[in-house]
Amino acid sequence: MTTDEPSGADLSEDERAALHQVELGLEWLHRAHGHLVEFHHNTGHAMDHLAEAEPLLRECGYDELADAVRDRYLPHGVIDDDRWSYDVLESFQEGFLEEIEDFETEVREVVADGQRHAAERAQERTWKERAERERERRG
Repeated sequence: MTTDEPSGADLSEDERAALHQVELGLEWLHRAHGHLVEFHHNTGHAMDHLAEAEPLLRECGYDELADAVRDRYLPHGVIDDDRWSYDVLESFQEGFLEEIEDFETEVREVVADGQRHAAERAQERTWKERAERERERRG
């Protein structure tokens, strides 16, 4: 912690707890975002494999199956027939995630003058003070 940062010491326990829960909510949404990115990439890899199967099926004489890959599955979305994985990802990023990020920023500004991780800073301060007292006690 740098000396020019607010310490969060002037926040009540309830304020720190409320802020911490909002921060944790956002952190979990960032984790969910990561899973959506993974979903998007995994879907892309799956579609690449299907695309590679198309000519192989055709070479083996399975034109109807190759046509199904080309005409039915490759152009098909993952949700509602036409929403591709990138669209799901972008909708989450530009919608709910962005709204919660803005809300988390507002909460930090109103409750803690914009300070991040006030609960963790208080815990850090407590642990450092305890360690210092113990060092002084031992001499």
